[in-house]
Amino acid sequence: MTIQWFPGHMAKARREVTEKLKLVDIIFELLDARIPYSSRNPMIDEIIQHKPRLVLLNKADMADKEATKEWIAFFAEQGIKALAVNAQAGEGMKEIVQASKEILKEKFDRLKAKGVKPRAIRAMIVGIPNAGKSTLINRLAKKNIAKTGNTPGVTRSQQWIKVGKEMELLDTPGILWPKFEDQEVGMKLAITGAIKDTLLNLQDLSIHSLRFLEREYEGRLKERYKFTDIPDDVVELFDHIGKLRGCLTGGANVDYDKVAELVIREIRGEKFGPLTFEKPADFLVQELE
Repeated sequence: MTIQWFPGHMAKARREVTEKLKLVDIIFELLDARIPYSSRNPMIDEIIQHKPRLVLLNKADMADKEATKEWIAFFAEQGIKALAVNAQAGEGMKEIVQASKEILKEKFDRLKAKGVKPRAIRAMIVGIPNAGKSTLINRLAKKNIAKTGNTPGVTRSQQWIKVGKEMELLDTPGILWPKFEDQEVGMKLAITGAIKDTLLNLQDLSIHSLRFLEREYEGRLKERYKFTDIPDDVVELFDHIGKLRGCLTGGANVDYDKVAELVIREIRGEKFGPLTFEKPADFLVQELE
């Protein structure tokens, strides 16, 4: 299954980010804590260049906590501060402002020494669709300013939002790269909801996801679907789940489309518990440089 998605408004968003870069002090790079590598846009380093950055691992409640700790340590090795946050519940919001102050302390000390009056930190939030940017903004601003939604591509335009007296945020539309060189990345983005389901083959995606669970969370998979042994044969795998969960056609045959939808829905609905789909050890250091 080849996954590609690059709507026109995303190309426009890249231009807008580049144009507005000089207006901000720091970049908030919002990633999905379940897929920190795959939810990084390869264009971002090129676009923001040497602008100070704070990585926010959002949806941390849905990710494996130990894996998130590994990712935070990994980013620290790259000289990048990273925080685990849960924008939906408002967890980690105070730490964002504090970390920004620490990262920008040297710059603001220089400005103060030159006689420049103190001002609010200006930050730009960037990330792929459905990473939770609008929810994060609303939490930081403590009001519903930014539009939110479960569908990728809700945010289409830029807006400045005040966060108390200490910070001003520039929201930007989600940016996704035009081609996934690694289809594994596309799969991970798809399973976590960053790509519209209408563009996907859900059977392929569910098979891929079940095999991942078999490798990394075998006990949870067996418990959820009452497996004694997990079949190697895909038809047997789907038949077992379909019969167990009643995903049947009128003739009592297993409806494989319904099985696929069930698996994806239950993974996204955290029925298998917190999941992290990749760890730092899976990648070479130079890939993130």
